[in-house]
Amino acid sequence: MIGLLRRVAVTLALPVLLIAAWWWLSEGSTNTFLPPLRRILAAFADVWTLERIAVDVLPSLVRLAVGYLLAAVVAIGAGVLIGRSRLVRGIAEPGLEFARAIPPPVLVPILMLFAGIGDTMKIIVIAFGAFWPILLNTVEGVRAVDPVLLDTARSYRFGGFGRLRNLILPAAGPQIVTGLRQALSIAIILMVISEMFAAREGLGFAIIQFQRTFAIPEMWSGTILLGLLGFALAKLFQIIERRVLFWYFGMRAAARDT
Repeated sequence: MIGLLRRVAVTLALPVLLIAAWWWLSEGSTNTFLPPLRRILAAFADVWTLERIAVDVLPSLVRLAVGYLLAAVVAIGAGVLIGRSRLVRGIAEPGLEFARAIPPPVLVPILMLFAGIGDTMKIIVIAFGAFWPILLNTVEGVRAVDPVLLDTARSYRFGGFGRLRNLILPAAGPQIVTGLRQALSIAIILMVISEMFAAREGLGFAIIQFQRTFAIPEMWSGTILLGLLGFALAKLFQIIERRVLFWYFGMRAAARDT
């Protein structure tokens, strides 16, 4: 119990100090663009009601989830194929390097011509940006699988699917999860950016509308909400990561104890 309380105290210490400093430094502010924190928090309570969350936040989270999961499925599948085959890697590498160099926000005006301003365009932008860190980490993780273990699996007559399921994916798992963690941050950023272009609803749309109408405390409240969502999603990812890679974290803990 004491250990849990200590971990909670360590986790909350810096955020509490930063909030206290922000409150104290901004309390006497007369700057229109940097209002006192108490005004921002009051605007937060007024703006982000359950109705507003249902209209602007939930659609954003749905688009984020669909784009992120689409990127994960395609990138992991492509990464395994590229990582396992030198021929496929040689063929795909030039095109992948070209596509990777394109910043995802640049695609927004282009996709608007073909997909309109609806959810499809926003999901594609999120998926495109999240795709690359997952793909690259999957390729590197698959290529790093010990060849001796692969030969041993073949000698025990493991088929292609058996090697993939029981050896390749578990061995590359930590690297794949690293790519998924990096992609989550990118996906959140692209979710907001895609909603700032010709959108009708969404968290990014709400923030840009507050800015355009000079509702500055409300704009800051949307930014704080975005930070809270990012924090919550990161913690949720951490919980899932611990469950999926329980064996990996167990090995690391055992190594530290020896």
